[in-house]
Amino acid sequence: MNITVVGAGAVGGYFGARLQEAGAHVTFLVRERRYHELKKHGLHITSVNGDYTLVDIETVMDSNDISSCDLVLVAVKGYHLEEVISNIQSLVNRGAKVLPLLNGVEHYEKLQEQFGKESVLGGLCFIITTLDENGHIIHTSQQHDMVFGTLHESQVKICNDLDKLTKKANVNALYSNDILKDIWRKYAFITAYSGLTTASRLPIGPVREEKASVELLQSVLQEMKLLSSAYEVDLGENFVEETVGKMYQLPADSTSSMHQDFRKGLQLEVEGLQGGAVRLAQAVELKLSVVETLYALIKPHEFPKKQKNY
Repeated sequence: MNITVVGAGAVGGYFGARLQEAGAHVTFLVRERRYHELKKHGLHITSVNGDYTLVDIETVMDSNDISSCDLVLVAVKGYHLEEVISNIQSLVNRGAKVLPLLNGVEHYEKLQEQFGKESVLGGLCFIITTLDENGHIIHTSQQHDMVFGTLHESQVKICNDLDKLTKKANVNALYSNDILKDIWRKYAFITAYSGLTTASRLPIGPVREEKASVELLQSVLQEMKLLSSAYEVDLGENFVEETVGKMYQLPADSTSSMHQDFRKGLQLEVEGLQGGAVRLAQAVELKLSVVETLYALIKPHEFPKKQKNY
C-alpha cells in the first residue's frame, strides 16, 4: 500500500513509521522546516512498545512530487487543515482516500465538502507522544491505538487493505463497524481530558485526586454525551463512568497534547475541541455550560507566545 502521511510530527511520524515498518511504502508530506529536520536527524521513535529508527525516509514538500498514493493519512492540528486540503487535492484527484486522525468532528464536513463523501474515511487515534529537541518521537504510554472505518460504501476495499497492513504493524489497530460512535467517544474524551489538564495546568494524576475535579470531568463528559445524542450518535448508557475509569488507568504524569503545547508556548487546539463543541451545540440550540466555561478559560491562552508576562 502506498501511503502519504501529512504531518510527520509526534502522531503522524509515529504511525507513518510503524506502517512503513510493517511493509507499506510511506511518503511524508511536510513543511520546509520539518523536511530539513528529518533529512538531518532522521526519524527515530523511543517507545515503551519498542524503539524504531526509520532509515530510508521519503519526504516531500509538494504533493505533486508523489507518484502514487492509495491513502492519505492526515495527522495535523485542526488549525492547519485548510493548508492541508489544498496540498492534497492532487492526490485525491488521482484516487487516493483520506484518513483523518484529527481531534474533533468539524473537520469531516470540511473534508467531505472538498473531496466528496466517498473519499473521506472515518478515523481517530489514542496515543501520548511528543517531539524532543531533535524532532525525534518520544512515546510514553502503552496506548498506540488507531481506529478507522467506512463512512461510504465505496471505502470497504481500502479499509480491508489497511486492516491487513495494520495487523502486521506494531500498533493497536481496529477496523470499526461503528466509526461515527468511536469518533464521538474520542471527541468527548479529549474535550474533557484536554480541558481539565490545560485549565489546571496539571497532568491527569493531580486532577483525578480531587473530588471536585473528577465531578467536573463527569460533567463535561455528560454534556458531550448530550451533544452527540443531538447529532444522532448514542455513546452508550455507561459512557461517562467508563471514560472516567479510563482516565484512572493513565499514568499519573500523563497529560494532553494541548497541555503539552501550552507548556511549549505553542498554539492551542481549543477551537477544534472545546470551541467546536460550543459551535455544534449552538447549531442545535443546546446549552453546554461546563464546556463553555472550559472554553472561556482556555481561549485566552490559544496563542501563548503572544502573551505578555503579567
